[in-house]
Amino acid sequence: MIPVAVRVAAGILVALLAGRPAIHLARTARHDVRTTAALPPNTADDASRMNAAAVHDIIDVAADDAVAVVQIRAAFVRARAEHLGVSIAGFRHSMGGQTIAPNGIVLNMLGHDRIELRGTVLHVQSGAVWRDVIRELDKAGRSVAVMQSDSPFSVGGSLSVNCHGWQHHHGPIASTVLALTMLLPDGTVVRCSREERPDLFAHVLGGYGLFGVILDADLRTVPNERYRSSRKICDVASYESVFDAMARDNRDAGMAYGRISVAPGAFLREAIVTTLEREEGPIPPIQHHSGSGVARLIFRGSVASDYGKSLRWRLERRLEPLLERGAVSRNDVLSNDIELYVDHNPESTDILHEYFVPRGQLAPFIERIRPILRREHADLLNVTLRDVDADDTTALRYARGDVWAVVMFFHQERTPTADARMESLTRALIDEALAVGGTYYLPYRLHATREQMNRAYPMAAVFFAEKRRIDPDEILTNQWYQRYGR
Repeated sequence: MIPVAVRVAAGILVALLAGRPAIHLARTARHDVRTTAALPPNTADDASRMNAAAVHDIIDVAADDAVAVVQIRAAFVRARAEHLGVSIAGFRHSMGGQTIAPNGIVLNMLGHDRIELRGTVLHVQSGAVWRDVIRELDKAGRSVAVMQSDSPFSVGGSLSVNCHGWQHHHGPIASTVLALTMLLPDGTVVRCSREERPDLFAHVLGGYGLFGVILDADLRTVPNERYRSSRKICDVASYESVFDAMARDNRDAGMAYGRISVAPGAFLREAIVTTLEREEGPIPPIQHHSGSGVARLIFRGSVASDYGKSLRWRLERRLEPLLERGAVSRNDVLSNDIELYVDHNPESTDILHEYFVPRGQLAPFIERIRPILRREHADLLNVTLRDVDADDTTALRYARGDVWAVVMFFHQERTPTADARMESLTRALIDEALAVGGTYYLPYRLHATREQMNRAYPMAAVFFAEKRRIDPDEILTNQWYQRYGR
């Protein structure tokens, strides 16, 4: 027998998607591109699809540690002899060339992917992707302590950008790292942690692959849990107090996040707080997460469409509470797939921005950027809010206190003109983040000026000096370092 809630949700879905919504989604389906064209040989790019560059070689690093060390050392020797740079790549979800050494050598770490649970400590090679990690931990009733909200990314990439996610009232992923095994630019293999070579540990985490190659990591894990979602609609002005009551002050909250409306009628004014609260009972299995179906069409249908954005927000307000009434596991929540939303159209792309603003400054920041986004006619598809506690581990830290992460997802054409407009918008938004005592996230497009970079990260000069001390030949490099560090 079909549960009453499911029957009600199905009825509402049919009602909401009949007529004009059905026509809109059918039109979206006709134009939705699902596959990205392959890159030419010896070409590297990243998730922006705006940074394609010729490289001398792409080396697939092996899973076997001894073989991997030989491969990487040989790449360093060749790089010195031929005056080439070396970059490190995993899933390549960064958007500013952080994985690309133009005319250099790219170390593709995805084959270096062994996973082992030692008690409650995850010992994992840097090329493993979170999707595989989650499924391995799930067998033992364990889960990842901190990671992004999607699962295809590599562990090494997440450590190199010091990622964060829906794990509220918690610092970035660096706070969960117990130790790292590194291969340094001089060819030596070392261990580092908070007790052993702590300076190296602090620079590698959030170090964008500039200090050495992460071979493996020991990460703290947490128990897998049973969750049930709870949601509340509020305005942006009251978001912080609503979130604190629902999440930070709620001992049953396991994860939490917010979303701000991009629909014209409620643009950057309304918000939804979602908490995933612990409850007793059997742990549900991980479900299959597909990037196809109605959910993708609803999201992609918001591109360049005020109607599509309004439809999506209406469904989030009215339908999602019914569809998400069932229990889920923590591991299932962490298993999201980016195919739900990613753009594959060869003529366009989606670009991430992220700004960190101190607690108490969220509403003022949103008020400051609303007129900018309206004036620039930016095609803003999504705004997610995350709660990040202060980072006391890394050298190039973005969370220098407890902050709100404001994650923005824009659509743009893949043209020089569109990229120039996005550069201008990015600089304006960075200025507003700085004005409220915040900063911006570094893995995305290289649109910040050097002056903005230095204001946002006043420790950058010391960070780059330490890079050159460890790697005086500047063997490890990428487009981000060449833009801001050299």
